[in-house]
Amino acid sequence: MFLVGLGTAVPKRSFTQAECWEALQRADRPELTPRTRAILQGILTHDNGIARRSLALDSLDESFEIDPDTLHRRFARHAPALASQAAQAALDDAGLEPRAVDAVLVSTCTGYLCPGLTSYVAERLGLRGDVLPLDLVGQGCGAALPNLRAAEALLAAGGFGNVLCVCVEVCSAAFYLDGDLGVLVSACLFGDGAGAVVVSSRPPSRRPLRWRSAASLTDPAQREALRFEQRGGMLRNVLTLPVPDLAARRAREVLGTVLAREGLGANDIAAWILHAGGRKVLEALRSSIGLREGDLAWSAAMLRDYGNLSSPFVIFVLKAALEGGAPRGRWWMSSFGAGFSCHGALLEVA
Repeated sequence: MFLVGLGTAVPKRSFTQAECWEALQRADRPELTPRTRAILQGILTHDNGIARRSLALDSLDESFEIDPDTLHRRFARHAPALASQAAQAALDDAGLEPRAVDAVLVSTCTGYLCPGLTSYVAERLGLRGDVLPLDLVGQGCGAALPNLRAAEALLAAGGFGNVLCVCVEVCSAAFYLDGDLGVLVSACLFGDGAGAVVVSSRPPSRRPLRWRSAASLTDPAQREALRFEQRGGMLRNVLTLPVPDLAARRAREVLGTVLAREGLGANDIAAWILHAGGRKVLEALRSSIGLREGDLAWSAAMLRDYGNLSSPFVIFVLKAALEGGAPRGRWWMSSFGAGFSCHGALLEVA
């Protein structure tokens, strides 16, 4: 399988962490107790690896309109638009017309539509009426790799030449405020965006990017460590302190599985395309896998400029590494999220 086109999209407005803190100071919400404000100030005004985030808001004051109908409207308005923008950019990058797409897979966890987002993407892009639409939900931040593995299976089955893979999250449609530390960290960590990849069984004429091997690991016993739950008709993120260590250990296991299968070592990896749940997660990954600080440069840069985008994040990192001249050779891409799940893929850049 070849990754022949990449595209990303974010909302028009981007806000610094300092601007977010200023908005919190103005807000008059019962949830914002002195303790809560102190926690939020500590996160937003100190260096946590994030400088700014793109959010589907006209102003930060809108982020305090926290009720089920408002949040659903935000998702329903922005998720189709962001997904379609990223998808069109990926098709343009691949040099393909929409009618060349045989299947479209869309992953999300920050909202729900029925019919799903594939219906809206197909309509906006003008995909064929017989395109296979698959909506994938509930995989959290790790969804990009399972999405691509599903596309790999379709290509291997035959009858599909080009598959469009999209991950889109409107995290601002799942913001929640209460006194829980994990909830407050989440509100300061996540941003909105979409990433798309066109995959094909045929190599492109330029910049061959080949998918070589992949593996996944799911540990349901750790489900409560990282997940969404419903409260009052709204999504509330559950984010616990063990997540960085848990992600690092599972990422090392998945990496070891694929490297052993391919007869390779970590030193054979020329570039690392890693999901960044946050700076502490990146630090845990570096320590667990034995990476140099520079190996995380692409992930750290995307975290700084966009925050944790959830499922599209690794697509942003992959695109940045390709455009930024990362050394060619074998690349490792890995994501993790709710489940607790972790996924990895060995890529080869010619």
